[in-house]
This record gives sequence, structure tokens and C-alpha cells, in this order.
Amino acid sequence: MRLHELHPAPGSRIKATRVGRGIGSGLGKTSGRGHKGQKARSGGGVRRGFEGGQMPLSRRLPKRGFTNKFARQLTAINVGELERFEPDTVVTPEVLARAGLVKQARHGVKILGDGELTKPLTVRVQAASRQAIAKIEAAGGKVEVM
Repeated sequence: MRLHELHPAPGSRIKATRVGRGIGSGLGKTSGRGHKGQKARSGGGVRRGFEGGQMPLSRRLPKRGFTNKFARQLTAINVGELERFEPDTVVTPEVLARAGLVKQARHGVKILGDGELTKPLTVRVQAASRQAIAKIEAAGGKVEVM
């Protein structure tokens, strides 16, 4: 195969539609914009959500609920995922990040109770569920909430 023999796959390249180039093109004269009006003008059109002066849907619908901007976003990890660590390891958010279990812990890590743990580990995290604490302690480890 030579450079001059290369061609794009059939149908992968579509010619751009040239508007306003005569009536034979099918998009001549008004270029597919119709006659006059706001949408026919240069820069014309209405903003997103505009309904011609009618109260927009986004403003007609009732607003409910509330977002607490002080809420802590904890990253959840299950007890079963701690099984990969060696016995008597001190597990912290930094150790979890190095192991690839946590991408980013904005406000810390919370250990949840899904899965089984057979090794004694010392787990230092921001939060843990009662079930997770029970499973870690049953395996001979301990949980330190920071």
C-alpha cells in the first residue's frame, strides 16, 4: 500500500452543504431560512428555554428540596475490598488511593459493611458503618474514626 492509494472509508466523509448558491441547489435565495421573521435574520433566534413570552416551563414548575452546601462528600468503600491488604496493615485514605480503591476522597472515606474480612487491619477513616466496624473487629482489627 502506498500513500497515493489511501482513501477514506465510503460514506465517512460528507461534503458540507453550501447554502445560498442558486435555486438549483435547493437551498438558494433564502438559504433554507424561509421569508423574514426573527429566525431569518443574522444573529436571530431566541435563547434556550424561551417560549415566546409565556412563562417558561423551568419557572412554572414548583421548586422542591434543598441542597446542603456544607454536606461532607464521603467516598464509600466496602469491607470486602480491604481483603487485598496484608494482615496488620494500617489502612488510611492515602493507602486506599495508592491501591487504586479511591480516586479522590474530597472529605474522606466511609467504610460500609458489604463483603467479608478475614485479616486483622487497623482502619483509620473519617466514618464507618456499625456493620463494617463489627466485621473489622470480628477479624481481629480495629477502626479509628478520624
